Amino acid sequence: MTIVVTAKVTDGIVLAADSASSFFDETGARIKIYNNANKVFNLVKTQPIAAMVYGCGSIGASSVETLTKDLRTRLSDSKNDQYGIDLAAYTIKEVAEKARRFLYEECYKAAYPDPDPKYLMGYRVCGYSASQSLAEVWEFSIVGADCLPPYQIQGTESFGVRWAGENEPLDRLVLGVPGALDEVLAERGVPADEARKIFLEVIRRSGWSPTLPAMPIQDAIDVAKFLVETACGYAKFGIRAETIGGPIEIAAITKYEGFKWISRKHYYARELNGEVNHVR
Repeated sequence: MTIVVTAKVTDGIVLAADSASSFFDETGARIKIYNNANKVFNLVKTQPIAAMVYGCGSIGASSVETLTKDLRTRLSDSKNDQYGIDLAAYTIKEVAEKARRFLYEECYKAAYPDPDPKYLMGYRVCGYSASQSLAEVWEFSIVGADCLPPYQIQGTESFGVRWAGENEPLDRLVLGVPGALDEVLAERGVPADEARKIFLEVIRRSGWSPTLPAMPIQDAIDVAKFLVETACGYAKFGIRAETIGGPIEIAAITKYEGFKWISRKHYYARELNGEVNHVR
């Protein structure tokens, strides 16, 4: 699995992710974990638009990283009537819709004529619409044969942290409750509606907010890093496979500075990279 985190404040939005990637055999058994997957991407070079992936890291034989770069080429081509965006008028919703069209309608359906019922991939698009002074977050998920239209995770006036992937560590830390609590209540005979109300009430009383809307972007960076580190530690010291781990990658998006890498891994020596803030 994985963990991806976004921390949204008034000055911008921070994206952080681990680097673990699990591989399975035909029976569904996990056979290998690599710790060098890339899950954070700049969707349009020089622009305040980014994406994150969790769940499956490939579609067919192609990695989501490579497919995202293919998408970036299309989004950046103003002559591409289907995918090109107008830098003076685009919206993050529009970018998310075009990402879904490319990854699901074109790539996934071609790679899986008979959809894999176990397939799950979440794709989160973050950044600033051309006319907005505050960021927003949209997401869509491919689940088996289905992929609903992108939905908004956070609007311009919504702030705080959001996470996805292997949720249990941060559910416990931030919400103050294990994700299975409502299931336990239901198993004890509590009606589903009442179990859900109890679950939400425990979150209201025990939940913890690690951000404030007005916190500086550097503090949002520190929060996002801390949350991913915590999830990695939870996986490392638990008695199970380390499905969250590897180097932590972090990027920040602000209205005028755009997309900037804070921390990232390289498969080549840094001195061979002529551009300090090289865009993935």
